[in-house]
Amino acid sequence: MTALAAGVPASDPIVNTAVFALFVAITLYVVYRAGARNSSTADYYAAGSAFTGRQNGIALSGDFLSAASFLGIAGAIAIHGYDGFLYSIGFLVAWLVDLLLIAELLRNTGRFTMGDVLSFRMKQRPVRAAAATSTLVVSFFYMLAQMAGAGGLVALLLNVHTRLGQALVIGVVGLVMVLYVLVGGMKGTTWVQIIKAAILLLCGALLTVFLFGKFGFSFSDLLSSAAQNSPLGDRLLEPGGSYGKNDTTKLDFVSLSLALVLGAAALPHVLMRFYTVPNSREARRSVVWATACMFVFYLCTLVIGFGAAALVGADEIKSAPGGENSAAPLLALHVGGTLLLGVIAAVAFATILAVVAGLTITASASFAHDVYANIFKRGKADPADEVRMARLTAIAVGVLAIAGGVLANGQNIAFLVALAFAVAASANLSTLLYSLFWKRFNTTGTLWGIYGGLIACLLLVLFSPVVSGAPDAIFKGVDFAWFPLKNPGLVSIPFSFLCGFVGTLVGRPKADPEKQAEMEVRSMTGIGS
Repeated sequence: MTALAAGVPASDPIVNTAVFALFVAITLYVVYRAGARNSSTADYYAAGSAFTGRQNGIALSGDFLSAASFLGIAGAIAIHGYDGFLYSIGFLVAWLVDLLLIAELLRNTGRFTMGDVLSFRMKQRPVRAAAATSTLVVSFFYMLAQMAGAGGLVALLLNVHTRLGQALVIGVVGLVMVLYVLVGGMKGTTWVQIIKAAILLLCGALLTVFLFGKFGFSFSDLLSSAAQNSPLGDRLLEPGGSYGKNDTTKLDFVSLSLALVLGAAALPHVLMRFYTVPNSREARRSVVWATACMFVFYLCTLVIGFGAAALVGADEIKSAPGGENSAAPLLALHVGGTLLLGVIAAVAFATILAVVAGLTITASASFAHDVYANIFKRGKADPADEVRMARLTAIAVGVLAIAGGVLANGQNIAFLVALAFAVAASANLSTLLYSLFWKRFNTTGTLWGIYGGLIACLLLVLFSPVVSGAPDAIFKGVDFAWFPLKNPGLVSIPFSFLCGFVGTLVGRPKADPEKQAEMEVRSMTGIGS
């Protein structure tokens, strides 16, 4: 293995940059052409509901297969083995359990944002404000992961080791992402997601085939080689390498699993994508296509992760500038040299750009539609002014994402995404389910559920080993952690459901039976949507 590593050529920054620049140029042209036809808020927010279920399903997989899926999960499997693959399982099961159950109902009930659903039979202004707050916080956490991936990737590919240099590149990524949103709106962003998903699936499949070829198309030989080349030995292939060391890590595993499985159905940027199709039938088709694409890709990450353990090794991965996130690019360098690394680098950058663009348009749409148009303007905003506000918000969100990415640079991005899932499940899931299925649910319950879950989740993260008191914490020099779990979902998600339940029982006014009946009919049939 040492001889193989010594024979691998050095990464060529010129090739990596050229391939990535080509992708950016092509997608910017596509975004420009698509965005030229944006003429209304429906075009800007929901692409005029003109995409088919197949197109939207592929775009959904592109939205969901983030840098965490491509870089973080591959690195987690290469370092932690079986326990790293739990991220893939959680992400995939989430679609089978959650979105197949509520995707159609959400599509029928809302129009542009999650706030449309939550406020349908509640007081508009306070509920829309709460929904927008939750959307912005979840989007920010998710963006941290993508920007951290950009910093680690560029450190590896362009040999930029200084914090300032990586910060500058994160700034460039943020600038391109904002351009996607400003120029293309949801229509342009969707086409970027489709292109990116197709390239990502193709590259993942090709890299998997190359790896199998190196081991005689024997998965057993690949696993054996990975175990021999790992400090964990055979424990790499067994559960408990990361989450079975003690009772705390076991609880952390349960909390992580809960956040991953329940969080997908509450991610605002995923929910918003169901409004880009014309009816509920196409929404169901979207989920089927997205699930199929992700099933294929996550099988590929299993091979890529163990392949990185076998051919690259944990020591080289950990010592690389991007840490665990460098596993897939380093594997590409070992397998196919500089050119394949350049292609994988472009795909990784495309993944980051596309996902952050989707997050940005979701955050900007939520603020412009829920806060500006329906709170400040009381539903009487001029469509052109609303779109202008959405574009200004996109710029502000981009600035915050860049700043957050600089702070989070170096963290494992699969882990950061798991935190975003926990925030989404804690703040949004209880209120979405209660709104759709509980007749007595009222405005007080909605506000208690959103703010209670959101505040609990953020406080537990702040006082957890994620922020301080651990070798891999964001602030390594201090220790103010008292909550032992790295993922707060085990506590914050049930707390959110409890807050929504208690708030409904004690709150005023009571539920409006006529609006509840209208919402039930619309969610089941699509009439009036």
